Amino acid sequence: MADLSSFPITKRWPAKNPDVIQLYSLQTPNGVKVSVALEELGLPYEPHYISFAANEQKSPEFISLNPNGRIPSIIDPNGPDGKPIGLFESGAILLYLAEKTGKLLPADAVGRYETIQWVFFQMAGIGPMLGQFGHFHKFAAEKVANNSYPVERYRDEAKRLLSVLEARLEGRQWIMGDTYTIADITTFPWIRGADIFYGGREVLDYAKFPSVMAWLERCIARPASEKGLNIPVKPE
Repeated sequence: MADLSSFPITKRWPAKNPDVIQLYSLQTPNGVKVSVALEELGLPYEPHYISFAANEQKSPEFISLNPNGRIPSIIDPNGPDGKPIGLFESGAILLYLAEKTGKLLPADAVGRYETIQWVFFQMAGIGPMLGQFGHFHKFAAEKVANNSYPVERYRDEAKRLLSVLEARLEGRQWIMGDTYTIADITTFPWIRGADIFYGGREVLDYAKFPSVMAWLERCIARPASEKGLNIPVKPE
């Protein structure tokens, strides 16, 4: 049985099965990326619900694994050289899991780097811009009621990024063509999330991006997505 005692986070969220990947997450766009990937890869894992309401992501135990105080994070008891490894940042985790298994990432160098560039496109653009749009459009709407600039600025940039994705997906099943990769997994939860969490479908003119919408539905319909999008479950 793996010894995870060197990770303080396991004191607050004990591992029932320390021999499998420990996932510390929540059902946010960033959080579900990892649960969806784990389901796609068929890797055994144990999810732990991190409550934002209780500010658990800022607890000393969580910070010990992720100094940035954000979800998701993982501990893999079977890391490089057979030693446990802790990781944070969803993009880094997806890349690690893909390389660990040899799946969801093309084996050839050109395909690999092309996939990674689209992962970075999400991490640097889609996620931050849709997140800021959602903040000002929904959560800080009253604070900016007399100043439309923040909403307009992030709305317009989000729509520009959606147009980039639309051009990429035109005539393609997945971002990398016929192959479903971590580029799809890292991106679709944010397009979905801007709608279901922020109510942004109409404001962002989703209907004007038919290739993105068709791709989104394909991503959501995958069995691994249907399961992973609902993990972790809030404890009763």
